[in-house]
Amino acid sequence: MHRGTGDLSGGGRAPFPLETNERFLIREHVMNFEKLLERSVKIHGHLCPGQVLGVKMAIWGMQLIGLDAPEAGRMKNMIVYVEMDRCATDAIQSVTGCSLGHRTMKFLDYGKMAATFVNLENGKAVRLIAREETRERARELFPDVEDRYEAQIQTYLIMPSEELFDVMPVRVTIPPQDMPGRPMRRVQCNRCGEYVQDIREVNRDGEILCKACASGTYYEKNV
Repeated sequence: MHRGTGDLSGGGRAPFPLETNERFLIREHVMNFEKLLERSVKIHGHLCPGQVLGVKMAIWGMQLIGLDAPEAGRMKNMIVYVEMDRCATDAIQSVTGCSLGHRTMKFLDYGKMAATFVNLENGKAVRLIAREETRERARELFPDVEDRYEAQIQTYLIMPSEELFDVMPVRVTIPPQDMPGRPMRRVQCNRCGEYVQDIREVNRDGEILCKACASGTYYEKNV
């Protein structure tokens, strides 16, 4: 795992060499950070520590895999795996344009402030993990700020990404059924009769079952 070796004025330094076009994107992102944060806050509804972390995480993650944040619309050549259903996820969606509905964002309920950014064109992927010790830095840098969330916001705004995140270069194998595009197939569950797409069915003892019938549901049916 890499911890970075230099400053990018809020962007951090990549743990591996950057190409010329990637250096240009870094300068562009530093200039556009406030605009990206403003856009994210507007979508999320309020400014909070998770928004600042999420925007910086998304900017740096895209830089490291050689991509630029879209001005508007969605990113078609990247998939992001988010490991938390918290404020930072909204920020990552806002910056990258990736979303669950477009199948370019994948949610893994790990409960971690972490995300993996995958460039679909060249396979480059990095996982960024927020460092827990940055919370303590907020108390050190802003001891007179009583609201701990406000102190965290101010801290995350001034800290470079190299100090906010650990960087883990990774390899992600994405199966065809998880890629963006039309469903590969639809099958009917032999038990409940509901249809399942994208090869999410379970084959058990010769039966085709949906995951709900195979493993139980998160809901109880009212009788």
